[in-house]
Amino acid sequence: MIKIPQQKPSALLEVLIIDGQSLVHTLVKSALLDAGIQQVQSAHDAYAAIRLCEETDFDMILIAFDVRSDKDGFNLLEELKFKGHITKTTCVVFLSADTTQGLVNCVVEMEPTDFWVKPLDSSKVKKRVQQILLIEKKLYALRYCFDQAEYPTAIYYAERQLQDESLALYFPHINRLIGRSLFNLAEYQEAYDFYLKLTKEYDYAWVQVGLAATLLKLGKIEEANKLAKILLERDDTRFATYDLLAEYHIDKEEYQIGYEIIQEATKLAPRSLERNKKSWNLARLNHDRMGQYVATRNMAKYAKNSIHDSPDLTVNVIRSSLDLASTMSDAEAGKLLTSTEKTIERLLKEHSSASDLTDQLNVIQARILNLRNNKKDAEDLMTNNVKVKIGPDFENNLDKIKAFHEVGLWEQSMSLLDQLKSDFHHDSFTGKVLSEYLEQESKERQSVRYTPKELGEMASAHYKNKRFRPAYNLLCQAFQLTPTNPNIALSLLKVLVKLAEDINLKAEEEEQAKNCLHMLENEKLKENQLKNFIAYKKSLKGTGLFQE
Repeated sequence: MIKIPQQKPSALLEVLIIDGQSLVHTLVKSALLDAGIQQVQSAHDAYAAIRLCEETDFDMILIAFDVRSDKDGFNLLEELKFKGHITKTTCVVFLSADTTQGLVNCVVEMEPTDFWVKPLDSSKVKKRVQQILLIEKKLYALRYCFDQAEYPTAIYYAERQLQDESLALYFPHINRLIGRSLFNLAEYQEAYDFYLKLTKEYDYAWVQVGLAATLLKLGKIEEANKLAKILLERDDTRFATYDLLAEYHIDKEEYQIGYEIIQEATKLAPRSLERNKKSWNLARLNHDRMGQYVATRNMAKYAKNSIHDSPDLTVNVIRSSLDLASTMSDAEAGKLLTSTEKTIERLLKEHSSASDLTDQLNVIQARILNLRNNKKDAEDLMTNNVKVKIGPDFENNLDKIKAFHEVGLWEQSMSLLDQLKSDFHHDSFTGKVLSEYLEQESKERQSVRYTPKELGEMASAHYKNKRFRPAYNLLCQAFQLTPTNPNIALSLLKVLVKLAEDINLKAEEEEQAKNCLHMLENEKLKENQLKNFIAYKKSLKGTGLFQE
């Protein structure tokens, strides 16, 4: 059996209070001293907290959301965990006057020991401190084994402690660790039986979510979906259920469903960098250019002043804005490009290390020139300043592939893409999605050589000259690249109306019309778009493509 180190007595526990308000320090320190804790230090801002953590291994850290610095408490908590100053055995109490659901969900994901709502009450603080210390003492061996991933030993201690009536108040916590241990051991049937038994005694969120997770692992999809529908109606289980369902569908390679669920979960906890990253990658795979743009903006916004802050996040926002601009009209793209160029200026001013981004910015500049219909200068920039060589960064490589393709240097683009595919290895969710994305990119870049915007412009020229079939073929390629773009869908319907006037539509054309109609029915259209949509529907009414 694992050797468990001796637990520290209360008098030797090292405690750090991080809060911008002196009154909070006084109140909490008094409660800690009354509990026999003598080693208490204070920090009024994030930088002082980090400095103290570098000097001392704290056993307990109380951290406020509104610390005095340009880091909020959530970012500070994340940074302390990232740097190893907070481990699984550190007792963490989060303090906040902000109890909005988004913040609470994000904090819960960080798994603090407790969450205290400000303003604090002296008597309640003293009581909570005593409770926390008692929990830490009573459950020390169990929690230590669980934290060390010694799950069989953790279950052994947990089952013994469930026989101790003096711990009755903590039975739910003990049972929770048993359930998680069984799940981590992949003992899914035993975990299911365990959670099912607990439902007769508890209605806690973790019991219901645990039961749903085991149902999915056991392949009992109908039962899992029935339970999930109920859990999505509950405030305390909705967030975890979204995550659970998203992971399930992604594992099954049902990326569109997983993406839709991830988007809902992101609305509940928008600060999660990992979830926004998943949303970004799934948006790419599902050709959602606006979704890419929103996800990268969220990542840059919520990582600001955190351990994850980096100029690369801003560069990714710029790249996704160019992807989005390639689907827009000249007027819309012009506005977005002007905004993007201002973002580039700010990037160069704010980050002294931005000079290291020269190669990336050359590629970005080439893409901007191309979008501004200056293809010759864009091609010259790519030819003379960018090497046809794969580097260590995935996003830099991918943007280079896009740029070569967009300026018409297709051989260079495909050569780089083949290199990237051969060098790419994955063993995670992100890797799996990106691997699928590279396969998709390879197929599409071989068959489609222009951006959606360029395809739309060429289709428009054919339409004006009454060459409806070539216009249709080009718009089908554009719609393949941007299946959520209402302008392209409307253009397709416009061409299909003309084709239907001359001859009966082919089966493939009828199916394309149905796809466009279905997408536009569920889209929030502008006034002029809606007017055109109604007109095209009326023209196609006699074809049997839809029913009123």
